[in-house]
Amino acid sequence: MEAKSSNKHDKYERLVAVAKTLPPIRTAVAHPCDESSLGGAAEAAKMGMIVPTLVGPAQRIKDVAKQKGIDISGFSLIDAPHSHAAAEKAVELVRIGQADALMKGSLHTDELMGPVVPSAAGMRTSRRISHVFVMDVPSYPRMLLITDAAINIAPGLEDKADIVRNAIDLAHVLGIDQPKVAILSAVETVTARMPSTLDAAALCKMADSGQITGGLLDGPLAFDNAISAEAAETKKIVSPVAGQADILLVPDLEAGNMLAKQLSYLSGAEGAGIVLGARVPIVLTSRADSVRTRLASTAVMALVAHARRAGTFPGR
Repeated sequence: MEAKSSNKHDKYERLVAVAKTLPPIRTAVAHPCDESSLGGAAEAAKMGMIVPTLVGPAQRIKDVAKQKGIDISGFSLIDAPHSHAAAEKAVELVRIGQADALMKGSLHTDELMGPVVPSAAGMRTSRRISHVFVMDVPSYPRMLLITDAAINIAPGLEDKADIVRNAIDLAHVLGIDQPKVAILSAVETVTARMPSTLDAAALCKMADSGQITGGLLDGPLAFDNAISAEAAETKKIVSPVAGQADILLVPDLEAGNMLAKQLSYLSGAEGAGIVLGARVPIVLTSRADSVRTRLASTAVMALVAHARRAGTFPGR
């Protein structure tokens, strides 16, 4: 197992350092009407990761910038009367080739995703759209990807297969060549009384037959066995994934959301959020996110956007 670093969040710092060496990504920022979202976009632009186009009520954005001392003088600004209109316009910028990524401002996730999801919008790919938290957990020696905690409420087996594929592709972009995927449940045995264990068994079989590639899958695994080699050894679990998971596939959105927030508030972790499976990467941030987390989310987005541009990111 890798040695723990003395720097609390060095995993994020490495991501940002890599993203800063790449050309900036044209990014449509939907409704950045508060200090955190507008300031985060401005800071990412200052660091050379994005070229933002701000989409929303123009006067309101200018007022926030003036009140909070945020310099937006070099940014394009497209007026949209409210959050729904801002989301629609931001998606349109992608559709017509004027933006290569989307970034959530001060609007609800469903408002931003509303114009993305319909097939007629031209934003879909062959993959299910899903969300990944890239967690920097100080007590864990590697980045930990949790999926899906924001988009798919109660995914079925085929949905979970795409959710896993999206996460594996992201792990590759982040430099994890053979990510270890733990398919979480409350127990380690397959039982018909717990559907998540049946899905875990089926997903592992899909990996065995080549329907899911690029990673090592095992499950069902309880959370402790997925991230603790000691817990796995105590329960006599022999697995190439147990105790060293890179990706945690959760049973449903509620479990993923609670897990990510528990790690954040009880373990000092931070979670960079990104949506995959659309034509472009989408940054999802929360009003509670720190500047470091916002920059990490942008860095992940930039790495994915460059991989897509190079043709090395699947799920197109």
